[in-house]
Amino acid sequence: MKEIFVKDLKKEMDVIDFFMIKSVAVKTGSTGKPYLDVVLGDKTGEINGKKWDVGASDHLLKEKEIVKIIAHVTEFNSQLQLKIQRIRKAVPESNPDDIMDMNDFVKAAPEDPEKMYEYIKLSCLSMDDEELKSLCLRALEDNKDKLMYYPAASKNHHAELGGLLYHTKRMLMNGDRVCEVYTNLNRNLVISGVIMHDMQKIFEIDADTDGMASGYSFEGQLLGHIVMGVKYVDELAQELGITTEKRVMMEHMILSHHYEPEYGSPKKPLFPEAEVLHYLDILDARMYDMEEALKNTEPGGFSDRIWTLDNRRIYKAEF
Repeated sequence: MKEIFVKDLKKEMDVIDFFMIKSVAVKTGSTGKPYLDVVLGDKTGEINGKKWDVGASDHLLKEKEIVKIIAHVTEFNSQLQLKIQRIRKAVPESNPDDIMDMNDFVKAAPEDPEKMYEYIKLSCLSMDDEELKSLCLRALEDNKDKLMYYPAASKNHHAELGGLLYHTKRMLMNGDRVCEVYTNLNRNLVISGVIMHDMQKIFEIDADTDGMASGYSFEGQLLGHIVMGVKYVDELAQELGITTEKRVMMEHMILSHHYEPEYGSPKKPLFPEAEVLHYLDILDARMYDMEEALKNTEPGGFSDRIWTLDNRRIYKAEF
């Protein structure tokens, strides 16, 4: 039975509990000796661990296995880390104490996937442009099965069960409000851009029905979801008979939503709705990362350094 979660770990704390392996490797240290480098996690977060005395069984550990550890919580580069004394695979078949609830180990979006999907579909149906509506509706219905569990990333923001739906829904909520303020925006383009911009992540990322990503697909590694998304819209739009202007503008929104070439966008946004899409995307990603960082932070204190936020340490107010 699990008693301690990642969010509860504190410096100088001793830990005896179960965690899921997120990544594992036996590496060679500066002294030439091997050591076990493992990322452990549960539904509340992840933490890196090191085991300096490597045994034969350590080489057999695999990703997604549940393990029981004995460790001491230390700090390295302003981040908590586990100094592992013992680690073994959980064997519930032969050890009653190893029986646990898998929901304790799988991180999931805080909303029901079916309800998030229905919200997104209703946003699609609310559009008054029949061509863009048909494009988005077709994409949603064709990909519903995967959307129910897919993460929005392999490691960073919304890397969780139902994460892609959660990311899309919150962007749609913000998008509607932005359109109320900036009345020059074409709401149909904003809504359709949000729905379609990350759709091909379900084919870029390799993930199981537990929402955990194991890496990237062949096309995901060679093309990425932006190029895959442009191809998908091009094929679908031509099949549905969507006009050239709308097809190309949708492709441009997908192509430019990362904004910078080093992040995968060869073009910057060239019309207002494309610009807004980028900022809706980055806003939701950063708010997610900050929210996650502050979950494990005491009021009046600073979080660990967050790589996706330029190694900033985020402050949590006391009021």
